[in-house]
Amino acid sequence: MSREDLFSPNQEREQAREQGHNTRDVMRDDFGWEIPVDQAPLPSRGMLYDKDSTLYQRETVDIRAMTAKEEDILMSQAYIKQGTVIDKLLESCIVDKSIDVSELLVGDRNTILVALRVTGFGSDYNATTTCEHCDAKTTTTFDLTSLKLKNLEISPTTPGVNEFEVHLPVSNKMATVSLMTAAVEKEIRETETRNQEVLGINPDESRVTTRLTNIVKSIDGIRDRNKLKKFIEFMPLRDSRTIRHFVRDNEPGIDMKTSYNCGYCKQEAQVTLSLGLNFLWPSD
Repeated sequence: MSREDLFSPNQEREQAREQGHNTRDVMRDDFGWEIPVDQAPLPSRGMLYDKDSTLYQRETVDIRAMTAKEEDILMSQAYIKQGTVIDKLLESCIVDKSIDVSELLVGDRNTILVALRVTGFGSDYNATTTCEHCDAKTTTTFDLTSLKLKNLEISPTTPGVNEFEVHLPVSNKMATVSLMTAAVEKEIRETETRNQEVLGINPDESRVTTRLTNIVKSIDGIRDRNKLKKFIEFMPLRDSRTIRHFVRDNEPGIDMKTSYNCGYCKQEAQVTLSLGLNFLWPSD
């Protein structure tokens, strides 16, 4: 993926400016400098958002480059503790304020975050890597614009509805599944934390069934959540893997897996870059 893939030429800057209700731009008018605005792609091409959503059939979103204001957000212990720091960052940097960031598919959100990282710090990203061949640990510089976009290549059952049909080979049922959104991911995280703190349940003990419960919308037309939860709990293993592989293979987004040449054993090694706070705001 080149920089041209990650950032499209901005054609909506004037429109976004007009939506600012003609408020005076001090940075531009008094200091002669404007905060850069770019367009980040949505790998879903907006195909899975509700027709009433601002994101429906939208292929890009305008993003404003990170500034000192965003540093405050990334440093906020309150936001970090609440688990809202990413949402606050996106709300601050996405130009169109009518966009509900909780609606974003996880793949679309991650692609925007990579684009924001490039606008703020450039395309070079230093990461500590452990070679899969010789276990050597090194600091490697990666070019974020070399990461590959994975666009949505299949159509949902209904335009504007985040649902797909998947045939389950063992039970011979037809499942309707959705791709993960930021809101659902957050709900899962909060549920796991609450279950661990209140009930003492280790999230690892129910991670597969918890995620399946949140993405399976129906089985042979049955949408009752309690009935679905029971079916998922006793779903044949091959059926479970069929759903998870379908999501893995078709989910749009940005592929964070990349490769590098180990400086010790000289072999090519694979690494998956993490999208944590250190990615967005490096300490070096």
